[in-house]
Amino acid sequence: MAIILGQITCGYALGISGTALSSAARYIQINDLWTGLIGAGALIGLAGSIVIGRLSDKIGRRKLLMINMYILAGLTLLHLTTSNFLFTFIIRIGIGLMIAIDYTVGNALLTEWLPKGEDSKRQSHLLIYWTLGFIASYVVGTYLTGFGKHTWQIILATGAIPALITAIFRSIFRLPASPSWLASQGKIKTANKVLRKHMGRKWVIPKGFLKRNKSNQNISWGILFSKPYLRRTLVGGIFYACQAFSFFGISIFLPILLKGMGINDPKISGIIYNGGILVGVSFGILIFNRISRRMFLVSNFLVSAILIGILALFPLNSQLQLLVFTIFAIVLSSGLVLDYPYPTELFDIKIRGTGVGTCITISRIGAAAGTFLLPILTHNGGANLAMLVCGGVLLFSFIVCLIWAPETSPKFMTNKD
Repeated sequence: MAIILGQITCGYALGISGTALSSAARYIQINDLWTGLIGAGALIGLAGSIVIGRLSDKIGRRKLLMINMYILAGLTLLHLTTSNFLFTFIIRIGIGLMIAIDYTVGNALLTEWLPKGEDSKRQSHLLIYWTLGFIASYVVGTYLTGFGKHTWQIILATGAIPALITAIFRSIFRLPASPSWLASQGKIKTANKVLRKHMGRKWVIPKGFLKRNKSNQNISWGILFSKPYLRRTLVGGIFYACQAFSFFGISIFLPILLKGMGINDPKISGIIYNGGILVGVSFGILIFNRISRRMFLVSNFLVSAILIGILALFPLNSQLQLLVFTIFAIVLSSGLVLDYPYPTELFDIKIRGTGVGTCITISRIGAAAGTFLLPILTHNGGANLAMLVCGGVLLFSFIVCLIWAPETSPKFMTNKD
């Protein structure tokens, strides 16, 4: 439950900036540069995952997860104190860094407490909660009005509510440490004590675990780019970055894009699109263990690229546009289900925190780029140009995954994988 609440909070905190900035544009002068920067701020902060992942491999998972939501809530409330664009941008970066802890450390902790085979399944289910938070931010940001020029600040500050709920829950129901991390640090007795406390007396760390992980303390970032891991690092980073470029760019600035497409009643259309995201994530969870990871990746990027390409290149009436756009949302968001388990499966436990953190960092560069560029592209070249660029990015990821993506699902793996 502690990890689920964190996912809801993260989805809300990332999604809220788009509607807040759309509201701000009604009352204050804000150019495309600051719109893009503030919208991308939290995603830029998320690039700190590379540092967070490494830190969690050194000091453990639990300590970071016990404090990050309190800090996130405090930073979020600072939005009420300023309308300065630069300070708001800095606040958003700090919020993104706190989200990075749940993205990187929360997933590592969850994986290390679950039995093999169950870990990836449960990780994929987390996306439904992240999506609920993301959609909730759109609804709140769209319908919260009546505060004049301060409306956008209040919309941004609402992110403190789920953050505080999560922080208090984690303080009351304290998270356990990771037994496998403790064992990897040579603390076998402590690891066994934690296991027995939460799982029962018959549970212990397997013999030989420490020997298999004796090199953990000497792990460096460089190993991710060595021959055994290079392909996995590149695929994990590129697929995540290209997906995030399109998903966050479109979803965060959905009101701007819908306006550029000439769709009437963008509020209702936006809710339909976000409903498509929820359907897509649910569909992705349904098929997650029924097809191979590699097939899931490759087909998802290809179909998404085709759909967004149709929207960009062919003239359609508003009803058809919304239909294709919603189908695109369903397909693209179904691939979000791979975001947590696939990078985790790419790396073994001794470098998992560092590896996943690096993939998330690369992905946030893509997400920040998409979020920064979409309002600029839409303003200068219309919605069609923005969608065409997104389609090109998705097509590039399709090619990369087709050539390099390894299979990580035990059900479909071959010896060469």
